[in-house]
Amino acid sequence: MASNKDGNQSGSGGGGGFFSFLGSSLTNIAKSVNGMLGYEGLEVVNPEGGNEDAGAEAQRGRWKQEDRDNYWKMMQKYIGADITSLVTLPVIICEPMTNLQKMAELMEYFYLLELADECEDPHMRLVYAATWFISLYHALQRTWKPFNPILGETYEFVNHAGITFIAEQVCHHPPIGAAHAENEHFKYDITSKVKSKFLGNSVEVYPLGRSRLTLKKSGVVLDLVPPPTKVHNLIFGRTWIDSPGEMILTNLTTGDKVLLYFQPCGWFGAGRYEVDGYVYNSEEEPKILMTGKWNESISYQPCDLEGEPLPGSTMKEVWKAAEAPKNDKFQYTYFAHKINSFDTAPKKLLASDSRLRPDRYALEIGDVSKASSEKSRLEERQRADRRTREGKGDEFKPKWFNLSNEMCPTPWGELEVYEYNGKYHEHRAAIDSSDHVEEADAKTAEFNPWQYEDSVVSA
Repeated sequence: MASNKDGNQSGSGGGGGFFSFLGSSLTNIAKSVNGMLGYEGLEVVNPEGGNEDAGAEAQRGRWKQEDRDNYWKMMQKYIGADITSLVTLPVIICEPMTNLQKMAELMEYFYLLELADECEDPHMRLVYAATWFISLYHALQRTWKPFNPILGETYEFVNHAGITFIAEQVCHHPPIGAAHAENEHFKYDITSKVKSKFLGNSVEVYPLGRSRLTLKKSGVVLDLVPPPTKVHNLIFGRTWIDSPGEMILTNLTTGDKVLLYFQPCGWFGAGRYEVDGYVYNSEEEPKILMTGKWNESISYQPCDLEGEPLPGSTMKEVWKAAEAPKNDKFQYTYFAHKINSFDTAPKKLLASDSRLRPDRYALEIGDVSKASSEKSRLEERQRADRRTREGKGDEFKPKWFNLSNEMCPTPWGELEVYEYNGKYHEHRAAIDSSDHVEEADAKTAEFNPWQYEDSVVSA
């Protein structure tokens, strides 16, 4: 499945061959849980290798035994299924952030896009842009699951490098989020949808999204196809994440591209986090090699047509992950805390904003019981809203994005594309220009993404 120096790909679109390779790579570190009644054949994977019994590893992790065993009994019937919309997951595995907020984490290393926009070299421009996309994986290594957004939920983000960011949950079945970010250097648009396959103690996640990045100075448009992700030890053992496969970033304007291979975790953690590949011109000739670890740093070096470093050239670091807080409960970066903060909220925050979710906030302050009850209440209210909508014969229409006529092909299926409609910028401009904006107490404001105020919640 790895790319070669000629820019050719083995495997099909990142979806097939590498999984057999991944399986062989983990043969020596994946162990079935035998001797535990009812769990025969359950795979527990220790990325660090080691000789401890799989049964001992299975007892580790964040689940209490009773919760773990009950959840396993409930989940067995879903093995092999896409569980994206089938299963309500417990708060115990969640972090106090929603998927809409998670989409904003890509904005942390914005300076890479400033460098890309100002760069005159078309191939170095791709180095900066590709590294920007890679930098998100540093955040994705957290093993906590974000909350699924409520239909109509939004997230706004300002006061960071002049970026205006708006995300909205535009569909509930299947879950689809859309986001738009912009400053003087770039425009970024994403329609985010995933497909999953539950394997018992792991889940494979396939990104059926479309990501488009426009650099304003050159006008080039870049399209991303990311690798899939696999979450190991979902119920038994210590949870960890791997993203083996190809990342392809294509310049739709010129035909240049970046082809990177995310190495699978092998024996005793060998290859874990490693990324290698090339920037190619439109003739599929390698111009720059890229290498590094997606959780640490990325470097680059000019190369010849054989993919070998040019004589006299040196490897240069283009990105290094920022230092993170020590012993943070959810492994948050400083920027992740900033995303949850009201310091990055605009004036007159939308009542549908993720920060206002009572379950998210309860989990953030450590009240797991309240977080669980509030999560259940929100989910039931969402079902009530759906019943009201269906009873009235209405269709849900997002506020800040429109469903386009475009169907985007991905290696894992087609995606309906939502386009930013520009109304959010008009909304913000009207508020920012007003001299009489009443500042609500955002920390006590009621979360309200609902389409109907009179929806009846079932007893």
